[in-house]
Amino acid sequence: MDITKKVIVLAVGLGLVTLSACGASGDDGGGSGTSSRTVTLVSHNSWAVSKDVVAAFEKQSGYKLKVLEDGDAGQAVNKAILTKDNPQGDVFFGVDNTLLSRALDNGLFQSYEAKGSDQLLPEYRVDEDKHRVTPVDTGDVCVNYDKAWFRKKGLTPPKTLDDLVKPAYKDLLVVENAATSSPGLGFLLGTAARYGDEGWQDYWKKLKANGVKVVDGWEQAYNEEFSGSAGGKQAKADRPLVVSYASSPPAEVIYADPKPDTAPTGVAEGTCFRQVEYAGLLSNARNPEGGKALLDFLIGKTFQDDMPLNMFVYPVREAAQVPEEFVKFGPQAKEPQTMDPAKIAENRDQWVKSWTSLVLK
Repeated sequence: MDITKKVIVLAVGLGLVTLSACGASGDDGGGSGTSSRTVTLVSHNSWAVSKDVVAAFEKQSGYKLKVLEDGDAGQAVNKAILTKDNPQGDVFFGVDNTLLSRALDNGLFQSYEAKGSDQLLPEYRVDEDKHRVTPVDTGDVCVNYDKAWFRKKGLTPPKTLDDLVKPAYKDLLVVENAATSSPGLGFLLGTAARYGDEGWQDYWKKLKANGVKVVDGWEQAYNEEFSGSAGGKQAKADRPLVVSYASSPPAEVIYADPKPDTAPTGVAEGTCFRQVEYAGLLSNARNPEGGKALLDFLIGKTFQDDMPLNMFVYPVREAAQVPEEFVKFGPQAKEPQTMDPAKIAENRDQWVKSWTSLVLK
């Protein structure tokens, strides 16, 4: 999902001190297995957690936490698969529903039902017969809009995917490349879920005819092309619609100085695709008991309460606290598009190839 990386860049665009991409401590200089009291977490480079939460885990479990960040989500998953016989760590965090089947089919994880799994929201539970992965967080990929731009033009912002192909919104939307960007892929999957295996291509033909602009990644789309972001304002961007996250408006408020009473951006809720991130105990982990303790902690209340304002995602534990800014400025979509991970695995590569030929050529 790599949402934290996006938020870090957003903070830079606002001229603020950035979040640490790795909040873990306790690296004793060795890999997993150098000490039976060290547990190693392998993650994409968007892992972030408060220092006092790491300290709480280490005190509670007796294990020292070491974190290895290994590129974006796709790179991290692929490397973990290649090294599964001699893994870098004990637990992998950051495989989402767009890549989950690839990890499971390649035997990346061993079975473990984390303590407290019964406290997780049922809609995020998967693989319940084998318990190879545990849901940790969720977030929505959605079109964001520039409130001031639409107010000035006297135009109602779009609400649905259908709205985006209407003439009123011609040349207003910027999206990320589905072949190179996590939110870009999420948006493509959302259109496939909404319009079906065949209908999504007709939809993209209409979107292309309506002037959609495609850029390589989120940083360029949000901070250079989108007029509603702090970075976009500095760059004098001219696109008031962008594919981003439901948590982007809260970030615009939280990082602003002074903080505004309302978010400068909004979310078109009818455009959202739900992403879920999972963690699992790696096959051949050198410290499986430490890994189990870490998985238990990741879905415990302490970590789940801390996570939203560090990684800008929603918790999956039923009783976890959701920050007021999320509730007020970035609520989860009530009816997001979703897709079974197995269907994603079956079609993802071909869909991306077809999308590339259709939209970029």
